[in-house]
Amino acid sequence: QVQLVESGGGLVQAGGSLRLSCAASGRTINSNGMGWFRQAAGKEREFVAAINWSGADTSYADAVKGRFTISRDNAKNMVYLQMSSLKPEDTAVYYCAAGRGGFVYVMSRQFDYWGQGTQVTVSS
Repeated sequence: QVQLVESGGGLVQAGGSLRLSCAASGRTINSNGMGWFRQAAGKEREFVAAINWSGADTSYADAVKGRFTISRDNAKNMVYLQMSSLKPEDTAVYYCAAGRGGFVYVMSRQFDYWGQGTQVTVSS
């Protein structure tokens, strides 16, 4: 069983930056592909970014490509999402998730474990 806890969310002005962290416990996530999703109020959860087990392969949603960077530190059992040039439309609850295997996954059904989420609010 894996427990995931997100942190680093908050209120930021448009154009600003935030770094989200995802701390895993219970067991190592070194062999799991990891992902970030987000859900804005009144909308469905959507894919943001994903990374494979080693960190060598990543994938991003078109809406965040070039602005967000996903990374991981397997020694610390951590995953990160660096968000820059934030826009009001990035406002959402951001969730960290652990995939079933070690590859890059982009669909929510490919993830077995989810965190509780952290709120990101971008003001205009």
